[in-house]
Amino acid sequence: MSSHSPSPKPRVAVVFGGRSSEHAISVVTAGAVLSAIDRDKYEVLPIGITADGRWALTADDPERMAIEDRKLPDVAELADSDTGGVLLPVTPGAREVVHTEPGQVPKTLGEVDVVFPVLHGPYGEDGTLQGLLELSGVPYVGAGVLSSAVGMDKEYMKRIFTSFGLPVGPYVTIRPREWERDPAGARKKIVDFAADHGWPVFVKPARAGSSMGISKVDQLAGIDEAVEEARRHDPKIIVESLLSGREIECGVLEFEDGPRASVPAEIPPVSSHDFYDFEAKYIDSTSGVVPAPLTEEQTARVQELAVRAFEAASCEGLVRADFFLGDDGEFVINEINTMPGFTPISMYPRMWQESGVSYPELVDRLLQAALNRPTGLR
Repeated sequence: MSSHSPSPKPRVAVVFGGRSSEHAISVVTAGAVLSAIDRDKYEVLPIGITADGRWALTADDPERMAIEDRKLPDVAELADSDTGGVLLPVTPGAREVVHTEPGQVPKTLGEVDVVFPVLHGPYGEDGTLQGLLELSGVPYVGAGVLSSAVGMDKEYMKRIFTSFGLPVGPYVTIRPREWERDPAGARKKIVDFAADHGWPVFVKPARAGSSMGISKVDQLAGIDEAVEEARRHDPKIIVESLLSGREIECGVLEFEDGPRASVPAEIPPVSSHDFYDFEAKYIDSTSGVVPAPLTEEQTARVQELAVRAFEAASCEGLVRADFFLGDDGEFVINEINTMPGFTPISMYPRMWQESGVSYPELVDRLLQAALNRPTGLR
């Protein structure tokens, strides 16, 4: 028997945390989303995924999900039980969520109408969770399986952009077997890349975000350490050349008539950091400039490229597209994020706030779009 009485309001499961190195940032994002959801319009069920992959009911307490005194939040501290779990349905049409505890009869928590997955990184933002939701037929916010996977893998993202005529910077990929079987050959590949495009180079996990695991390498001696740091987050790495110029970001949001771009933002140089790394983004809260001080022509161009990137990767819902504006006046796309940082002070919501869409309106628009979108092939 269900422990949840039927409600005329759509029921939203906010799923957050996860197994990636971006676990804490996902928790912060969830806290902001939970604060913004209109409780007169929606019923909410917070579900956290611990760092070891356990799904758990959590407290609906956004204040405990913030970064406090440089301490990052964790799902394990929010979970209702150390041993209980949450099971999502995998049968199409069966939307009831079940809570289990050792020695207890499983409890049905009622049906979920839509999932707002605010996971960042692998095992959540990369198409894996989206695939589970497609199997169960439960609507969800954001990109589908393919576009989520493409948005997570920097190599294939760049390959798709190139095939659609979008400008990307120089890069080289080191696959897991290359480094494991022939580290000298892989090292030479990076050195040859630097010889062609110049030092420094940036060594990154191919499938991670929030600037996790990234190293700026100025010479041969730093390669091994940078590769191993990147491989702590992903066995596949990507090496990119330095793109000098201004860092420009642009949000894309899907409306009834198609995707539209927000006003762009600029990430100014951070004097206390070598580049826009995790500490600069989340701990020291480096603030971007919204709107970016661009000409009308530059604004129109970056908005056009952002929408083209959204379409090229078959995205849905939302995307933040990141660019460099070179000294030659040309834009180069660096990457897209299919579930960007989503706190009220994050760049994506700030760009839309400046474009006339408030944070609560943004959350509501994404939920309504998901509720009105079918799962399956589309």
